[in-house]
Amino acid sequence: MRYKPLVIYLFISSIFFTLVGSIWKIMATLQGLKLTEINFNINFLLALLLSLSLVFIGNRINHLFKILVLPLIFTFIYIAINESAPIWYNVGILLISLFFTNRVKNYNLNYLKEDFVSEKIVFDFLSLFAIVFFAFIILFPFYLMFVTSFKLQAALLYNPLDLSIDFTKNISDQFKSYLVIFKTYDFGRYILTSSIVSIGTVIITLIFAIPAAYAVARLNFFGKTFLSTSILIIYMFPAIVLVIPLYTVFSQLGLRNSIEGLLIVYTATTLPVAIYMLQGYFKSIPKEIEDAGLMDGQNWFGIIIKIIIPLSLPAIASVALYVFMIAWNEFLFSLMFLDNPKSFTLSRAINHLTGDAETPRQYLMAGSVVVTLPILMIFVYFEKYLVSGLTAGSVKG
Repeated sequence: MRYKPLVIYLFISSIFFTLVGSIWKIMATLQGLKLTEINFNINFLLALLLSLSLVFIGNRINHLFKILVLPLIFTFIYIAINESAPIWYNVGILLISLFFTNRVKNYNLNYLKEDFVSEKIVFDFLSLFAIVFFAFIILFPFYLMFVTSFKLQAALLYNPLDLSIDFTKNISDQFKSYLVIFKTYDFGRYILTSSIVSIGTVIITLIFAIPAAYAVARLNFFGKTFLSTSILIIYMFPAIVLVIPLYTVFSQLGLRNSIEGLLIVYTATTLPVAIYMLQGYFKSIPKEIEDAGLMDGQNWFGIIIKIIIPLSLPAIASVALYVFMIAWNEFLFSLMFLDNPKSFTLSRAINHLTGDAETPRQYLMAGSVVVTLPILMIFVYFEKYLVSGLTAGSVKG
């Protein structure tokens, strides 16, 4: 047996497991847990023993039994060696152990004998650590925003660096910031306005984008090549350059402080990219299907409704999600065109909160959570459509 792949695997996997455990301990400390010892060397040896056990056990015992039992043994030893901690912290260690054990389930002595296995191990763990590290970097601001939204003003003034949540408070005090922004600052109205604007932008954009994209993908007309290549030319100009003339025109037309004005602007900015995304997908649909529809007596409108749209639902869903996120999060145009608080969108409403010198920080964070959560849940649910819609059409056939 070659020992180099084994040594590389044991060292990299142990380092990875120890670093993830250290990140969890740091997060627990920020949560208010009084932990003073990192014990990096001891935890590294524990991780080394766990990795070594997984390799030599291999497939000798049931896979499910191995994944469940070894992390439990490791967690008990970890609890016995390290300083005392609450149950939720130890449960986190157990979950990390389960994740690690399942991640290295295919590493055994036979696998380590394969060619170029050392390079595979290094790349595998480096990519895994990069995912964990960047996920931590990206999620930490959201965690900070979420925790701050549950703070009271006195707690923020007493210790601004405390990132823990006090679960001993009653419900009204725990959610005070959210109650204030909905009762005092009327965030319910802003949610309704943003929903109307975002959903309306999606509907109008799709109504124009679907036939336009189909025309670019299938029909022959004068200027088709120029249109298909210059369809994204609007994105060459920064939004701040366009907002000044648009502000003048909208003021003269009486479209400021209106949902209609935002719908026009948002549709104009999202329509080009929607057409660009959909035309690539439409080109990937076999033309023979449309020819069969024409032979059955369908016109172009019937082909779009009965053939193209049903076959293009993943792409349409991805475009709808993309347009919705743009309209929901857009700030510059809403800042310039909306002056009346009754017509504010959510992003404009949060900026309006910052204009008050007496507005506590926890109210701003609560408003940010209200803006973030809906789009986050929608994105998580429709993520599969977004990925398939963006990748489909990249290969014609």
